[in-house]
This record gives sequence, C-alpha cells and structure tokens, in this order.
Amino acid sequence: MNKKAWQGYCEAREHFRLLTETLEKELPDLLNWEQQLAQSRDGPVYQVETPVVFNNALDEVTQGSSVRLILVADNPGRREQTLENRRYLVGPSGKIAERFFREHQELGIDFRKNAVILNKTPIHTPRTAELKELLRLGGPDFAQALIASQRKMAELLLEFHHALAPIPVWIIGYSEMRKGGIFEVYTDAIKDLYRGQKKRRDELFFFRHFSMNQFTVDISKKRKAGEGIAETLGRIGAAYRERILGF
Repeated sequence: MNKKAWQGYCEAREHFRLLTETLEKELPDLLNWEQQLAQSRDGPVYQVETPVVFNNALDEVTQGSSVRLILVADNPGRREQTLENRRYLVGPSGKIAERFFREHQELGIDFRKNAVILNKTPIHTPRTAELKELLRLGGPDFAQALIASQRKMAELLLEFHHALAPIPVWIIGYSEMRKGGIFEVYTDAIKDLYRGQKKRRDELFFFRHFSMNQFTVDISKKRKAGEGIAETLGRIGAAYRERILGF
C-alpha cells in the first residue's frame, strides 16, 4: 500500500474498532440477551465472551501487506466471538472459503493473507437467523442499535473500499439482504452510498453464502464450459449485484 492507502486503511480500521466499543457500551444488557440465546437454542451451549466483535485480523495487516479482496459476510458466530479468536469467518464457512481459494490458486488470493473481512453487523448471534430472536429479547433499543450498526458497517465498507481501491468486494450471503430480510437496512445503505460511484460499484460482487457449500455449488452449477473461474465469478457476482441493488 502506498502512504495514502495505508492511512485510509488505518482510519477505517479505527472507526470500525470505535463502532464495536460504542455498541457494547450502549447495550449493557446485550451479553445477557446473547447468553439466553446460547442456552436456549438447539446445538452446543457455550459461553458468550464477546457480544460485539471487532475483527482482530485487521490489526495484522501492515503497509507491506498485499490486500487483494474485501469480503463481507453476515455477523460473528459462535467461534468468531471467543476470546481466543475474535476474528471473522473462522468457523465452518471460513474453512470452506479457505479451501475454495486454495483450490483456485489462479485467483492469486490467500484467504488469510490477502483478504480483508468485514460483516454486515458486528453483533454476535449463534446463527445469523437468530438476530430476529435477539430483536425479540432486546426490544426497541436493540432494534435501533441493529439498524445503526448496519448503516455504519455499510459506511465502513465504502471507507475501506476507497482506501484499498481498485479492489473487488465480495458480499456473501445475499438472501437476507432482500426486502424484509434481516439485512435490508444494509442493502439500502449500500444502494445509497454506491449509486453515484460508477467505478466503485462495478467492483461489488454478490454471491451465495459459504455455509452448507452454497457458494461452491452455485459457482459449479453456473460455470460455463471453457470459462475461467475469474470470468465465472465476475459474471455471476455482477448478475446478483444487479438483482439485489438494481445496478
């Protein structure tokens, strides 16, 4: 990164860190609500350690790092919020992502070295769908915080994007970004922020989620004979962007 890009990256990173700290202070009962979810759900019961998760992997990026991709997932899950991790996409979905890039080295991306990973909200739940249950537990105060977090994360995406551009941005898991979905607010914010920025919006690509191999199965099904993987990704990702954002 040149000096300007590095400065922009560092500023975006600190704005992100401040967001997570502010959210946690403004929602003192969030840990209790999340622990209720962890104890009442089907599946492993676990201790909630980090209710709002900053991605510590961002602190490992240096001015000499080669960042080739910004990837946006949903929200931090069970493994992401542990004190030993506090990183994004380190669970099963992250392993699928790692394997995809390892199997397609022609893309020139080492998932853990060359990708900056963000989320649509930094608020933890065991599964993304359980944000709706957290809305029930947290009431209006949490609802407003979730809305604000999505808008801020959209702003932070553009801030990171401007700092690192030109760079592709993959937004993973678009199903909850549609009208009525849990991330509808994030979608609307992205539309407003990117609508007038032709160069940057053309670098946005939407895909299905890595979980349950949705991403890899979809790419495999839609890949045309003789088409390189980069061409397939560009074509599919742009088509989904148009479907979700309208441009």
